Amino acid sequence: MRTKRVERYETIADLRASLAPARRAEHSIGVVPTMGYLHAGHLELVRRARAETDVVVVTIFVNPTQFGENDDFANYPRNMERDLALLRQAGVDAVFTPSVAEMYPAPLQTAIALKPLGDMLIGTVRPGHFTGVATVVAKLFNITQPTRAYFGEKDFQQLAVIRRMVADLDIPVEIVGVPTVREADGLAMSSRNVRLSPQDRVAARVLSAALREGAAMIAAGERDPQRVLAVLEEMIAAEPGVLLRSLDIGDAADLAAIATIDRPVVLLVTAMVGPVLLIDQQEAWPKAGREESR
Repeated sequence: MRTKRVERYETIADLRASLAPARRAEHSIGVVPTMGYLHAGHLELVRRARAETDVVVVTIFVNPTQFGENDDFANYPRNMERDLALLRQAGVDAVFTPSVAEMYPAPLQTAIALKPLGDMLIGTVRPGHFTGVATVVAKLFNITQPTRAYFGEKDFQQLAVIRRMVADLDIPVEIVGVPTVREADGLAMSSRNVRLSPQDRVAARVLSAALREGAAMIAAGERDPQRVLAVLEEMIAAEPGVLLRSLDIGDAADLAAIATIDRPVVLLVTAMVGPVLLIDQQEAWPKAGREESR
């Protein structure tokens, strides 16, 4: 990676002014929206953006409107200086780090709610979460006006929500999904992982292990989603440090519930590991179709 000067902008007006010359020159702009405390998964998004666009903007904003009353907004990890150092090494052109007051100078009277997509699956566990996500991402798209925006597939429902929002509202941005980056033991990389105790960190491995087992069952010919879910629930229940919040199998295209696994699907899990809410996903293909999973 190359080290370069990275410009940091804290106001919408300053960021827009900085991007205006690139836009006039018809340069492509890639944006990577994050909540900071960056890890290798975020940096893979940056790498893709750097390879595919002329100007790369990373946004760092811990968005309060996507956290519920019982969520961990106050405890969400933050380390701006570390993040900026990583982004300098990654060759980012601009970092947007607005305050809550800059993004929400007055209480919002406008929100983007996707129904039923935002209310199903993780949306039942975290009511209002995807409304907060869709609204802040729409704001960031309006501020940066990117050519492409990069999101990790680990947050699969979030990716589906954003893709649908962009399609429904005719927002001229290409949404690029990037495969989940994992630790050596399979745990999906997440900014929240730093809050896991050593014991919880070991327990969390059951989530990716269960998803791999489910994908293997489907690849081997299992067509009944309930049988797959039963095996996965038993695996996760055997780990006392993990409290399952939701476990689902949905159509990989739109997350719709399915009665028979006869198309590409995605397995999604949400669980409390100690005090930390973790999510993960695994795509899977029936034996008659693509016989692999990632």
